[in-house]
Amino acid sequence: MKRCNSLNHMRKSLTLLLLALLLGTSNPGAAQSRVGTTAATFLTLGAGARGTSLGHAYTAIATGPDALFWNPGGAARSYNDRMRGGVLFSSNKWLAGIDYNAFAVTIPVTSTGVFGLSLATVDYGRMDVRSVARPEGTGETFGASDLSLALTYAMPLTPSFFFGGSTKYVYQSIRDMSAKTVAFDFGFVLVTDYLNGAQIAASIMNFGGKMQMQGINSELNVDLDEKNTGSTESIPARIRMDQWDLPISFKLGVGIPVISTSNVELMMLADANQTNDNNLNSDLGAQLKYFTRNLAFNTRVGYKDANLDNVDTHWSYGAGLEVELAGARFGFDFAYIPFDLLDDTRTFDLRIYF
Repeated sequence: MKRCNSLNHMRKSLTLLLLALLLGTSNPGAAQSRVGTTAATFLTLGAGARGTSLGHAYTAIATGPDALFWNPGGAARSYNDRMRGGVLFSSNKWLAGIDYNAFAVTIPVTSTGVFGLSLATVDYGRMDVRSVARPEGTGETFGASDLSLALTYAMPLTPSFFFGGSTKYVYQSIRDMSAKTVAFDFGFVLVTDYLNGAQIAASIMNFGGKMQMQGINSELNVDLDEKNTGSTESIPARIRMDQWDLPISFKLGVGIPVISTSNVELMMLADANQTNDNNLNSDLGAQLKYFTRNLAFNTRVGYKDANLDNVDTHWSYGAGLEVELAGARFGFDFAYIPFDLLDDTRTFDLRIYF
């Protein structure tokens, strides 16, 4: 009887994961590609080593400060069944020498509610100014950067249902031009009594205004009547740039503890991810955790299926260690992504829970 129950448990787990995978890989062939039709695409990179190493299949289990970047509802969940406050520092050495850094903090403000503050920055470095006349460079340089600053509130609506929302300021700049807008994130997590406590979650991210570049580089002087020598040749004018949508992202995630004992947990994860500038795609991940009351060690693997012929479909790997000292919990996490056609990337995290 015990063997039969175990087989039924595994069958149910695999069936639920298969349904999530089928949902993620469905792709209407007649749909027109919208790749490259949004601004601020850094918002879809994903902050933190945990979610990155799981192939972005992190919507269902994101908790604490991590959740502010993946699913605001998860910020209301206690970590390790005792702690709801936390701080995250994350550094990602991304492609082409680009630095992607993130900071987040969650603070319990009531017996159930949690406030969160998160910041993500992208630094593209300095680049040479080139022109048609001087293609090797004029001797000048310029920079480009992105920024997202968000304020979050999350709370449990029931003991097993958690909801949260964020308001965030999004800013992009390149040389003397910049664009800004306001966006919103919403998400929930449902912890069930089935399959060792399977978790179901959904989030909608980056729902907000449009981005439009403005600045001194869009200003120029024009001659409205070039044929008339008596006309004014230096009338100030400004080029009106196009407005671009943010990369709105909707995710549906499932997390199933296929093995759950007093010291070992194996979590299988699947996300279906749809953005307004990409096809529907699937993210898969697995996390093996060994833990005691004061110590935890995690190994992670993920597979992100971009569902596009011209995008690197890749595996991701990671590990983490946590130690509890003096009533606080300190953690270090690492993620590694070996891209097929591009350089490898690495992410380092430092966490403190209280």
